[in-house]
Amino acid sequence: MAKSISKKPIPKAVPNIENTSTMSGVFQYLLQKETIGWVIFAIAVLVYLNTIGHEYTQDDAIVITDNMFTTKGLSGISGILSNDTFFGFFKEAGKQNLVSGGRYRPFTLILFAIEYQIFGKNPFIGHLFNILYFALSCFLIYHLLWRVLSQKLDVNMVAIVSFVAALIFAIHPIHTEVVANIKGRDEIMALLLSLTAIWCLLNYYDNSKILWLILGGVSYFFALMSKENAITFLAIFPLILYFFYDKSISQGIVKSSVMWVCAAVFLVIRFRILGASLAAPSGTELMNNPFIKIVNGQYMPFTTGEKFATILYTWGLYLKLLIFPHPLTHDYYPRHVDMMTFGNPKVLISILIYLGLIFVAYRSFLDKKPMGFAILFFLLTFSIVSNLLFPIGTNMSERFMYMPSVGFALGIGLLFSYLWKRKLNPSLILGLLMIIFLGFSYKTISRNTVWVSNSSLFLTDVKTSVNSAKLQNAAGGTLWDLSVLEKDSVKRKEMWAEAKIHLNKALEIHPNYKEAHLLMGNVLYAENNFKMALAHYDGALKIDANYKDAIRNKGFVYRDYARYLGEKEGNLAGSLQMLLEAQKIIPDDFEVNRLFGIAYGMQGNTVEAIRYFEKATKIEPKNATAFLNLQIAYKQAGRIQEANEALQKAFQLDPTLKPK
Repeated sequence: MAKSISKKPIPKAVPNIENTSTMSGVFQYLLQKETIGWVIFAIAVLVYLNTIGHEYTQDDAIVITDNMFTTKGLSGISGILSNDTFFGFFKEAGKQNLVSGGRYRPFTLILFAIEYQIFGKNPFIGHLFNILYFALSCFLIYHLLWRVLSQKLDVNMVAIVSFVAALIFAIHPIHTEVVANIKGRDEIMALLLSLTAIWCLLNYYDNSKILWLILGGVSYFFALMSKENAITFLAIFPLILYFFYDKSISQGIVKSSVMWVCAAVFLVIRFRILGASLAAPSGTELMNNPFIKIVNGQYMPFTTGEKFATILYTWGLYLKLLIFPHPLTHDYYPRHVDMMTFGNPKVLISILIYLGLIFVAYRSFLDKKPMGFAILFFLLTFSIVSNLLFPIGTNMSERFMYMPSVGFALGIGLLFSYLWKRKLNPSLILGLLMIIFLGFSYKTISRNTVWVSNSSLFLTDVKTSVNSAKLQNAAGGTLWDLSVLEKDSVKRKEMWAEAKIHLNKALEIHPNYKEAHLLMGNVLYAENNFKMALAHYDGALKIDANYKDAIRNKGFVYRDYARYLGEKEGNLAGSLQMLLEAQKIIPDDFEVNRLFGIAYGMQGNTVEAIRYFEKATKIEPKNATAFLNLQIAYKQAGRIQEANEALQKAFQLDPTLKPK
């Protein structure tokens, strides 16, 4: 059995407050640990309460609404467990590898499947559980910090640090991407279950009850099954024992052996499902590999200097967003973050800041000061999503700060305790905390409103991520989708015009963006600009010769171009030429065959007209107009009995038809 960790009791006496009576009252309240824990929980709920009625957004389609396993409910769990997380969305072997690295995060998909089984397609439930799990995480952070800090600090400092850190975490706007987006459940559960594992293991080492060891192992295993970045907690637990319980790192590793066993089991399962590679090659697709550039019309990888300068720049940008979270965006794809070099002052500033953090962490590590733990928590949990160890498929993302921000929040709490120990004016301390509370809360609540729907999210964030090809494409696609539903022709044309601006920008940034070519083709097709629409579909097919959407849409353009040439320009020969092209792609399309029949009928070729009209009636046997057209062709060919039968069939299908 493991030996009990020596633990300092939390003082029960009222602390000696040397400042004003007002601050004395504040401390009296902060020392009510259980009450404050629930206050933190309530604040976390309140700042995200306005997401409760939001729609499914962003990647929710991948893990919920368009995932063939999740939508099966309980019967889909076996598929979730035996495949890559994205397989249920792509529904085709190999396509899940379009994103850099494999994804094996079955636990959160199982939660979604259970919710789908019970509640059906209901975003309200998904948002509700996200809020509750997040609030519970904040509650646990508060109590866990109180527990470990009480080993090192006096009760006054414990009260300040725990409260400020948990509060900062609960209201920080950078978390909106995780909490307001249901798919962010993977980040929430990975942190919540990792913290739960630490709490359980501390209980085990305090009282040696095997149940706590089992619960800790189970919690950590499910944390890993929620998202792979929970693996960094293998280092966090030994550091807790080192900094706060005076154990060596090696002792910490031994005492956390159950976590290592769980991690080994998880990795074995992951490798069996996904293969042994931790990260797929990034290739030359800009949307999967941000570290490529265009040189003489060709995509080339960044130089080593350019790549690492760009990575280090994003590290500084993360810190900037933690300190001053504005502006926020869900999209940091190329080129929202531009290519950097080591000659850029922003890169050099970022390097200096991180060298300073590493120096402070090193000095604090030697002295076992809590600030060292806060910095190391940040750096270790950040390392796996930093682009340094392996590519993550994008420059950066706000959700990647969810776990590291615990270390940041702890650091802010320790800074406030430092201000208190320096006997700074208490009103100034409270005022500073109130400014942060009101500013962060307002930003979080207002930012939440952007996540109400995809159209709101894309059309808002494109104003921030102006140089993101992906978001410009998404904005253009959103406007296209909205235009399809718009009944006002003037507004519809305005949407097309705006969509083209976004899509042109996307193609300017990323000329080989096949989705942008497709969407541009769709808009031009709607405007009856058939030649340019075909050019963009061909552009998409040059990039991907098997792009099914572009191939199919070309067929529709040829078909409708044929109608336009025949009806608007009277160009029968040109119309037939376009129909022949359409026939190669969509030979069983009703309208293609009907138009063929009309064109041949106008030429007096009744044999061919009848052949195509007969085929049209077989494709749509309940289409009265098809039989009426066939009746006319039969009549022109002198096949009166068949003409009468076709006419009778047309009347049976639609008695309101008038014979021709």
